[in-house]
Amino acid sequence: MYAVIIVVVFLISFLYTYYRGKERLKASRQLFDHSTFLAPVNMFMTGFSKLPNQAFFDVAQFPELKPLQDNWQVIREEAIQLQNQIKASEKNNDAGFNTFFKRGWKRFYLKWYQESHPSAQQLCPKTVALLESIPSVKAAMFTELPSGSYLGKHRDPYAGSVRYHLGLVTPNSDDCFIEVDQERYSWRDGEATVFDETYVHWAHNQTDETRIILFCDIERPMKWGWAQKINHWFGRNVMSAASSPNDDQDNTGFINRIFKYGYAVHHYGRGLKERNRRLYYVSKWLLFGIIIGLILLPSFL
Repeated sequence: MYAVIIVVVFLISFLYTYYRGKERLKASRQLFDHSTFLAPVNMFMTGFSKLPNQAFFDVAQFPELKPLQDNWQVIREEAIQLQNQIKASEKNNDAGFNTFFKRGWKRFYLKWYQESHPSAQQLCPKTVALLESIPSVKAAMFTELPSGSYLGKHRDPYAGSVRYHLGLVTPNSDDCFIEVDQERYSWRDGEATVFDETYVHWAHNQTDETRIILFCDIERPMKWGWAQKINHWFGRNVMSAASSPNDDQDNTGFINRIFKYGYAVHHYGRGLKERNRRLYYVSKWLLFGIIIGLILLPSFL
């Protein structure tokens, strides 16, 4: 019986995520997407959220973030000084953003659901101090989107946070933008926006200039204190396992320590897809069927 419940929950999770918002991923992609597997958690987060179900929010709803925008030039100066450190993962130890690196996207972590990265404390102490003074900032990084870079449509997996972007070095052009659930925003120096990253979104820099922003995950405000505590606990104890280092002195979370093995399987799968597309899809759906069968098997014994 428990197996049937698991399958029903999975199907409800898939449908909830697939129909969330105006923009959708292909059903076959959404079925295997990480956002589907976290949907039971996300239904709780959005169901008890103080925020409405919409793509973008007024930054004024988050007054605690004002010091970041007030000090954007200080943050910008530190970002420029360490620009060579804003880079892709070199050891396949960043599961959350691995697919972005091949598109040219780069990052330098400042903190990730726990303490700030030691490397960030050394290289950009003023920015780190500002971030540490704001408890609702759960994760932060500098991110770079070079000229011509494109990030395809995707959903972020976790609804316990909302996303904050602060323009630092931008083309100040409508040709450098992010689109969230069919609503478009163009970055500008010193300007900020907040959006729900669990909606389908994508970004494109069609200019000849690079774009650097401060990128933060802000703990989603919940309607009741007990719900806020659950959200905070989940971020602290589960999301922290996805921590990725800038260098050897930074911590690597459990998820990213094992990711290199999953990446090897993924790399083999991509090679199979290029060699024999039909065999790839047969193998993929056969594996999925075996997993479902193993889940259901105890119910028939």
